[in-house]
Amino acid sequence: MDWGTDLWDQYDIIDKHTQSGLELVEKYVKFVKERTEIEQNYAKQLRNLTKKYNPKRGCREEQECRFSNHQSFLDILNEMNDYAGQRELIAENMMMNICIELTKYLQELKMERKTHLSEAKKAQQSLESTYKQLDSSKKRFEREWREADKAAQYAEKTDQDINATKADVEKKLQDMDERRVRKLAQGYVLFSDTERHVMPIIGKCLEGVTKAGTNVNERNDSIALIEQYKSGFERPGDLDFEDYSQGINRASSDSSLGTLGTPKGPLELLGKNRSKPFWLFSKKSKLSPSSLTPLSTPPAPSPANGPPSPKFGRDPLSYCLKEINKTVKPRISSFRTLGRTPTVTEDFGHLPPEQRRKRLQQKLDNIGKELQKEVDQSEALEKMKDVYEKNPQMGDPASLSPQINQTAQNMERLRGELNKYESWLTEAGRRGDSMLRRDTLREDALSYRSHSNNNEPYSPDGTHSEEGTPDPSQAIYAEFDDDFEEEEEELAAPIGQCTAMYNFPGSASEGTITMQEGEVLSVVEEDKGDGWTRVRRANGNEGYIPTSYVSISISK
Repeated sequence: MDWGTDLWDQYDIIDKHTQSGLELVEKYVKFVKERTEIEQNYAKQLRNLTKKYNPKRGCREEQECRFSNHQSFLDILNEMNDYAGQRELIAENMMMNICIELTKYLQELKMERKTHLSEAKKAQQSLESTYKQLDSSKKRFEREWREADKAAQYAEKTDQDINATKADVEKKLQDMDERRVRKLAQGYVLFSDTERHVMPIIGKCLEGVTKAGTNVNERNDSIALIEQYKSGFERPGDLDFEDYSQGINRASSDSSLGTLGTPKGPLELLGKNRSKPFWLFSKKSKLSPSSLTPLSTPPAPSPANGPPSPKFGRDPLSYCLKEINKTVKPRISSFRTLGRTPTVTEDFGHLPPEQRRKRLQQKLDNIGKELQKEVDQSEALEKMKDVYEKNPQMGDPASLSPQINQTAQNMERLRGELNKYESWLTEAGRRGDSMLRRDTLREDALSYRSHSNNNEPYSPDGTHSEEGTPDPSQAIYAEFDDDFEEEEEELAAPIGQCTAMYNFPGSASEGTITMQEGEVLSVVEEDKGDGWTRVRRANGNEGYIPTSYVSISISK
């Protein structure tokens, strides 16, 4: 993978990336300069400090130097003076080995980058000149029939793929940037080695800086840039130039026109209007809808035995060349339409195919996480509502209705967005694991909806308040399912243990159990966000206890 092949249409990105790399080197040099100034000031202050506290000749302190404590203080001052010299050495080495070297190398990189950009501009100008020469060769081909062979050779010479030259320039820019990254990595290592030679005590800290420098991988940086900005469009192919000097008749002229009118891929976007300058690296380009429409079908040939078409007149060659100009020229569009700022749409249709699939998949993952969060919150609210209904003194069940309704609305909205983005992802060509995730979320949503329907009020005569009389068999199956779920809950294996920190007076009618301080219980179900944990005693009794009253340890 290289920039010339994978980033052929991202010239502006390469330009900005190389410029930001040079700015990073300048920033690093400035950082080291400020560090050397700090070291020099620090060393100067240390020398002034030692000079200030050194005893003067003839004073009483000099006479007291024969005492060990005074002599030790003088030794400390001498060591601090030597320490200041080492700090000056650090500043000098950093200035010589890092600042000066990187500054010279930075100037070389700037000149090299300027040269490469100049070559890219020349390649663009050569491309424009090639198309102008191609147009003039067509006119000369009409005038100079006898020199058609020479004109065909000239057209073949000028009909060379300029993308190869442009790819070489971009490869050179890539090589320059990788050498810049490698040189910068060497600067990182040199930054740590300089101080390690004079300060062995702080070597462990500087090893981290060395590791940061050696972790730089210029190849991975180049590949990461490709993965981030790869558009997915195919590279343009060669431009065909038909030689019409070989026997002209009505049928061959029509077939030749049809051949020229066949789209060749992205190259048909080159030069829609020859009166406008062509700029391959332009920022102001946008894919025009007209450039994507198929070319018009050539007219059907005359019957084999019928008279020739009056449009030919007496000069079939002139007629064919006029038809070529009218048919081919309007359909050569310019690369100017590739770089204009597109309108941002909700389905990411303004992005290239590869980037669009990534953005749609990322959007689906985010919506799936939000929907799963809403489903968990809905289950927690329903559980809290059941606790409030069994134990009214803990809260009013009606107060949870607005939150339950809001959660249901959020779930419906997220399902709609999930369906919408999945359809767009299907159009983009990759459905992936999002379909499996969607089925899982739908099952959770359906189980939540059925649970909500079971909690709807019924009239005293046994009829549903909204839906009418239910099927008796459905009621029997629902009752059987409830019993089966209760048996499953009783047989559920514990997932951990908890120790009671306080006494709790439980009530069997409310679904809670009594526990004493220090009692060890088995955890059957974790707290779902409502503040209650389901536990089991050794004798098999189960119930809910406040989560804040116990210390829980979950088994892995």
